[in-house]
Amino acid sequence: GILDVNRLGQRGETMYGHDLTAYQQRIDAFGWQTIVVENGHDHGQVLKAYEATATATARPVMIIAKTIKGKGISFLADKDGWHGKALDDEKMQQALKELGEVDHSVRGKIAKPTDEKPQEPKARQAEPFNYTLGEKVPTRMAYGKALTRLAPQFPELIAMDGEVSNSTKAELFRDEYPDRFFEMFIAEQNMVGAALGLSLRGKLPFVSTFAAFMARAFDQIRMSRYSDPNIKFVGSHAGVSIGEDGPSQMGLEDIAMFRTILDGVVLYPCDAVSTERLVEAMARHQGIAYLRTTRGSTPVIYENQEQFTIGGCKILRQSEEDQVTVIGAGITVHEALKAHDLLLEEGWRIRVVDLYSIKPMDIPAVRAAAEATGLVITVEDHYAEGGLGEAVRSALAESPAKVHCLAVRKRPKSGKPEELLDDEEISATAIIEKVRSHLSAPATSGS
Repeated sequence: GILDVNRLGQRGETMYGHDLTAYQQRIDAFGWQTIVVENGHDHGQVLKAYEATATATARPVMIIAKTIKGKGISFLADKDGWHGKALDDEKMQQALKELGEVDHSVRGKIAKPTDEKPQEPKARQAEPFNYTLGEKVPTRMAYGKALTRLAPQFPELIAMDGEVSNSTKAELFRDEYPDRFFEMFIAEQNMVGAALGLSLRGKLPFVSTFAAFMARAFDQIRMSRYSDPNIKFVGSHAGVSIGEDGPSQMGLEDIAMFRTILDGVVLYPCDAVSTERLVEAMARHQGIAYLRTTRGSTPVIYENQEQFTIGGCKILRQSEEDQVTVIGAGITVHEALKAHDLLLEEGWRIRVVDLYSIKPMDIPAVRAAAEATGLVITVEDHYAEGGLGEAVRSALAESPAKVHCLAVRKRPKSGKPEELLDDEEISATAIIEKVRSHLSAPATSGS
């Protein structure tokens, strides 16, 4: 590594200024070998330092070089207040004059690196999966199974995890393909940075941790976008439905965060089948994609042959007499289905939409449902700001349909999942109460 010690930051002098010893002591403490360059503008000293690194094998090496910010220009050299500022024409001419003529005859030659890229393994068709309707499977478990199942079909696929693979279920892939799994420990920023590098070298990284912990690496996530990477993020333990672990572990901002990524994809499956299909869709998709998984077990509601595409949705319950459209994703799809069955017993008919692809959204389908019923209720295990509800509101901005958003709006607590869903008013009970409050009479008999 190279540490350029130029004394100045953006707003003034740095903590240790030009004190090279202070930096050396701190880097030595981490077990690095340090090489100090007293004059980082002296080519001889710099080359000598580089040569010294070639003999170091046991430890990582850090070159610590003292430099002068703005070196060679009188009014810039070692002067505060110039960070990020462009020179006007007069100052530019003065600076060019002080730098002197440029010798364009000076040329360096860099040897091309040898091609040591390993031979690409041959892809094999993945085996089909098999789930039973009604079988209860956590979508995080389905993610681990999908990743393992798809490994032969996508030889470039690798998995990276932030020391929670036993929870994200990336451990299933690790146990089957240890040479393609990278334990990144509790260093989420570093994990994303490494994923970017591996992606740009042709790998297909699936990066997993708790949804809440993705926030630690958001700077790296958003900046990675500008390198056109092919990275897949997977956040488990999302929402208050994780239960007793409490608010510190609850991902409640992740959908909003990933919705802001330019051209990013945000997916939230509700069962094992949709998870399997969407993991495969992510692997085929070029770019950044985020998959949100649920901690608890949810029943399988889709047949194994059901297909899922990025940008789609599923209409799970509908009739010509529907009075309300209820849109959910993930855990709240099941709450919506419970509410549908209970309301039907009372004569109320609601349309239930599984909006598994939050971004991009199936806007025509959402608008059609809104037009058919005139009233839309969104339900999400996420904060209201930036979540599914706001995405739907945006899609329906020009629609006359009313939109009501049920979301996490109170300080989360620790408790049983069903208790927390009730407390945050995103459960089947809350959906029923919201529907009742907006409808004055049940559907006509015989409907």
